[in-house]
Amino acid sequence: MERALSAPGKLFLSGEYAVLWGGVARVAAVGPRTNALVRRRADREVHLALEEGRFKGQATPLGVNWEGEVPRPFLFAARALDLSFRAHGRESPGLDLAISPTPSFGGTKLGVGGSARAAVLSAEAARYVLEGRWDALKLSLLAHLVAQGGLGSGADVAASFAGGVIRYRRFPLAELTTASVSGQLEAALTASPPVEVWRLPGLKVSLGYAFAGESAPTERMVAMVERGIEPAARAELVSKSDEQGRLLEEAMVRGDFEGVRAAAGELERLIAALGPLETEAHRRVIALSESYGCAAKISGAGAGDGCVLFAPGPQALRFLIDALTERGIYAVPLDVEPGLRGEPRADERLVGWLR
Repeated sequence: MERALSAPGKLFLSGEYAVLWGGVARVAAVGPRTNALVRRRADREVHLALEEGRFKGQATPLGVNWEGEVPRPFLFAARALDLSFRAHGRESPGLDLAISPTPSFGGTKLGVGGSARAAVLSAEAARYVLEGRWDALKLSLLAHLVAQGGLGSGADVAASFAGGVIRYRRFPLAELTTASVSGQLEAALTASPPVEVWRLPGLKVSLGYAFAGESAPTERMVAMVERGIEPAARAELVSKSDEQGRLLEEAMVRGDFEGVRAAAGELERLIAALGPLETEAHRRVIALSESYGCAAKISGAGAGDGCVLFAPGPQALRFLIDALTERGIYAVPLDVEPGLRGEPRADERLVGWLR
C-alpha cells in the first residue's frame, strides 16, 4: 500500500494574533507545495525520512515509541504520527513516510507553514495506511498544538488542509488533548464539533511574499505577546482586527484596491502596537510597496519571516518584486493553491529516500 500526497503552505492575510483570543484569521494557501510519500510496512517499525535524515520508532496502540528524543526537524511530523497511532488504538503495521523540504532562502526557512504542512501530510498519510475514519484536519490541529507546547491557533494547519483563501476561527482542542492521553482519542475526534473554516470566493488582487531575512520562532513570539497584553487589550485588538479583516476581505473580493490598501495599513499598525514585531526589514518592504502603488503587511508572528504583498494586478506586482529583488530582498509572486490532495505520481527524490 502506497500513496503520494502534497499540501500547500500558508500566508496570513489578517488576524495573526486576534485568532488566538477568539477572533477570525484570513489565510491563503500558497505554493510551492510540499510532497510526501507513505508506504505500509510488513513489520511494526515507523520510519520518518526528511532531508535531514531518518528517524525511527515502533508502532504501538499507545502511539509511536520513538528511538530517543525527537529532533526538532522531525517534531511536527512525529507528533502527528504518534497521535494517529493513538487514535487507531490497536496493533497495526508500521509505515515509511518521506516528506520533502519546505521552501528556504540561503538555508533559512521562509516562514510559510512548514510545520503545518508536516502535521497535515503526516496525519493524512497515517490515516490512509491505518484505514482510519477520523478527521485528519482535527488530528493535524492537535498534533501542531502539542508540538508547539500548547501555543498557536492552527490557522496555518487549516489553510494547508483546506486550500484556497479561508476564514478561520480557532478550534477548541482541550477535550482532544485530554482524550489523547486517556485512550479515547478516536471517539473524541468523532464526537467533537466541526472545524470552523469558510472558503472565500476568488480574489481580485495579486498576492506576493517578501522575506524579511530571518526566521522567527512562532512559539517564542506568541508567548512574548501573550505575556504582555491584558485581557481588556486583547478584546479591543480582536474587535479591531476582525473589523479590518472583514474590510480587507470585502475589498479583495470586489477588487477595491484602495480599500485593500487602507485595511492592510490598519492591520499592520495593530501588529506593530503589540511589541517589537515590526523590524527595519519589514518597514523597508512596506515603504517600497507603497511607493510602487501596492501594499504590504507583516504575515505571521512578526519579528522576522516576511510580509504579504498586495497589488492591484500582476504587472504592478511584477514591478514591485523586481524592485525588491534589486535591493537584495527575496520576493516572489504567489498563486492561491488547493489544499491537501493525493498525487498521481510520487516525487522521485522521496522514492529514493525510502529505498
